[in-house]
Amino acid sequence: MNENLRLIDNPKVIGRGTWYDKAADELIKREKKLKRSLDLIRTESGLGASGYPHIGSLADGLRNYGIAMALEVRGYNSEYIAFADDKDGLRSVPTGMPDELEQYLGLSVAQIPDIFGDCHFSFGEHMSSLLKQALDLNKVKYTPMSAYKTYQDGLLNDEIITLLDNHEKVGKIIESVTGQDKFTEALPYFVVCENCGRIYTTYAHDYNPQTHTIQYDCKGMEVKGRWMEGCGHKGEVDVLSGNGKLSWKVEFGARWHALDIRFEAYGKDIADSVHVNDAICREIFDWEPPMHVQYEMFVDRGGKKISKSAGNVFTPQVWYRYGSKESLNLLIYKRFVGTKSGSVDDIPVHMDELDELEDVYFGKKKVKDELEYYKLTGLYEYAHLLNPPKEPEAHIPFNVMVNLAKVAPPGNEAEFMKLKLDEYEFLKETEKGVDERIQRALEWVNDIEEEEHESIEITAEQKAALATIIKELEAAEDDDAYQASIFNASKAHGVKARELFPIVYQILLGQPRGPRFGPYVGLVGKESVISELKKAI
Repeated sequence: MNENLRLIDNPKVIGRGTWYDKAADELIKREKKLKRSLDLIRTESGLGASGYPHIGSLADGLRNYGIAMALEVRGYNSEYIAFADDKDGLRSVPTGMPDELEQYLGLSVAQIPDIFGDCHFSFGEHMSSLLKQALDLNKVKYTPMSAYKTYQDGLLNDEIITLLDNHEKVGKIIESVTGQDKFTEALPYFVVCENCGRIYTTYAHDYNPQTHTIQYDCKGMEVKGRWMEGCGHKGEVDVLSGNGKLSWKVEFGARWHALDIRFEAYGKDIADSVHVNDAICREIFDWEPPMHVQYEMFVDRGGKKISKSAGNVFTPQVWYRYGSKESLNLLIYKRFVGTKSGSVDDIPVHMDELDELEDVYFGKKKVKDELEYYKLTGLYEYAHLLNPPKEPEAHIPFNVMVNLAKVAPPGNEAEFMKLKLDEYEFLKETEKGVDERIQRALEWVNDIEEEEHESIEITAEQKAALATIIKELEAAEDDDAYQASIFNASKAHGVKARELFPIVYQILLGQPRGPRFGPYVGLVGKESVISELKKAI
């Protein structure tokens, strides 16, 4: 356990007090009941290799890594395996990808050349490397594995033989769990056609257990509502040669069994595959499958699932350009179940929320309920992957940084912003992290079009009061006069000041609270504030 973690002396607190600690505790109890070795407990997630990885892909990895960390907190050795699914075939050309990929439809992504240059062995390796890059930037400790290499090295050979020896029973299990009768006739194995190279167009049949060979016909197959024509080739292949792969209906189970995986969370979209593979583990391998937890998918702001093929991909690298790694970790770790949105709009709120958690962690913000306190401090620790800092950063609301970046003089932005932050005592206690915050705010202003503020219902009286505030600000010369503008408008229009302040802050900062108004106007410049208020009325 990291020495930065604080001692928790409350016996009611499991681990660091979070959901992940409770899940790890449940996993430990389960494994003890099964009387399996606890010398090394492995968790796993798959890395998609057929398109750009999005934040949901990273979240899949971090959830499973979170359990591995929670096991370490409890004193158990753990290992998180990041398994690249680069043996899968390319089913469609993801939106935004080059049209030249069309010619490779049906081929394993490990057999498609790297169309982005010669930097990787294959298209699949290039795609999976982007997610590994995000894991590396986040300093996640993981063991990388490749489906392509796993088959080439024969790591699943025992499982392949067992599945094909029992293929009739396997077909019935798949039918009973999913209702799909395809594998009551076809073998649960996709051969890479020796003639055309496609993997999903082959129909495997007639397994010979003595020679470990199967016959196949390249007949064609419907993939994502589109018929993928086969080349008509008929052949025979050794299933232990690596020239093919197991169907998803059995591959998870084979992988879990071969690698001794004890935990894997999964998305709602693959629930059927997980359920049938659990049955395969129990009824074919006579082995209890990993503990699972199902999670919902990330969606965009329109409620549509974020997908590599749909083209609405929001990558971890984009988040890291405008927000800290820890703020994205917070988004992922703070709630396991339930649908989450994933867009640049989520960055400001999670940057500010991380600061609030840091205030709790370092005692600047008090939480009366002890269990809630440990839950919040534990969440802060997991957001830092159980390596929290020894001291806090400078805390500046994200929108304050953005507004400063908007008015900063070109060529001298950072110096201007730091001077203003210091002038208004944001840097009174520390300057730690401020350079990174300045850079992210500048990137935000340079790259992202001005966001529309959340719709605010403003009455006619309140609009009139806002118009008066604007006039007062235009005539004001100092912070005291800026502060007085709201109170003067309140008196003039009979609107309580406590009603006006939240409206003004919502317009300026996107939230109902903020720093003292007068100094804030002086900080960002009254012209900027007046401009925002005029837009609102």
